[in-house]
Amino acid sequence: MNEFALSVTARDGAARSGRLDTAHGPVLTPAFMPVGTAGTVKGVLPEAVAATGADIVLGNTYHLMLRPGADTVEKLGGLRRFMGWPGPVLTDSGGFQVMSLADLRKLDEDGVYFQSHIDGSRHRLTPESAIAIQHQLGSTITMVLDECTPFPATEGDVEKSMQLSMRWAERCREAFVERDGHALFGIVQGGIYPAQRRRSAEALQEIGFDGYAIGGLAVGEGPELLREISRSTAALLPEDRPRYLMGVGRPQDIVAAVEAGIDMFDCVLPTRSGRNGQAFTRRGKVNIRNARHAGDPRPLEAGCACPACAGHSRGYLHHLVRCGEILGGIL
Repeated sequence: MNEFALSVTARDGAARSGRLDTAHGPVLTPAFMPVGTAGTVKGVLPEAVAATGADIVLGNTYHLMLRPGADTVEKLGGLRRFMGWPGPVLTDSGGFQVMSLADLRKLDEDGVYFQSHIDGSRHRLTPESAIAIQHQLGSTITMVLDECTPFPATEGDVEKSMQLSMRWAERCREAFVERDGHALFGIVQGGIYPAQRRRSAEALQEIGFDGYAIGGLAVGEGPELLREISRSTAALLPEDRPRYLMGVGRPQDIVAAVEAGIDMFDCVLPTRSGRNGQAFTRRGKVNIRNARHAGDPRPLEAGCACPACAGHSRGYLHHLVRCGEILGGIL
């Protein structure tokens, strides 16, 4: 088995590129993780996902525990075999999805009761069960269960929520089964309040994790606060561990996050935009379903080698670099 480790090979200010070694293969960073929420990246075959340059994909504990169920996935050989995906898989613990079920959940110190959005059935998720389910799924990178604090919220409410997430993080650490090449990531919470973010980052490092995620952003706070908080939080995290900004996929936000020293990202935006015919260029967003584009044979960007422009696959981040002329030589 491989050791789980990050090697930084190039730097430009706070920005960095490198390689994350895992039990299921290497991940070149900065890394965008296509989202396969329920065991598939919508509308894209696994080999096509790999052809984009993606080294790692994301699955979601909440959705997979409801359908088809962790027991079923385990019996079928784990999530990687279930998906037909040979590389590493990160699983989100479901905290964000549970937050979105505000009218269907009941939160307490031990965990959360919630009703399925599928059939209304009742379920219980605790830090321990979230870790156990991800173990059944065969996750390469497991995420702690946290409460994703809604926005807006007072600093007092954010602090209370953050402290609960830190207590849950410690329980997740205790429940996690150490295996070569596998990892457990803590999640920094604290809303838009720098003091709470600092306390959260310090608490997680005291517990000790293999990597650190920045959670609770991209929930309505706006792009300026998103970038400010992600930048200041990244500076609080260890240099020798991967940093992951959760739920961020807009080109300009990824660029700002890379400049801040963040290594990993995920979002449904690329596949959702692709299904809806929306492209990102240096001149802004283009809706290729508009009638004025119907008979236009030109590429979105002249000279670009991305799939939309040249008909072959070089990856989402590559498209951002070529079409946006951004990130310089860091990739």
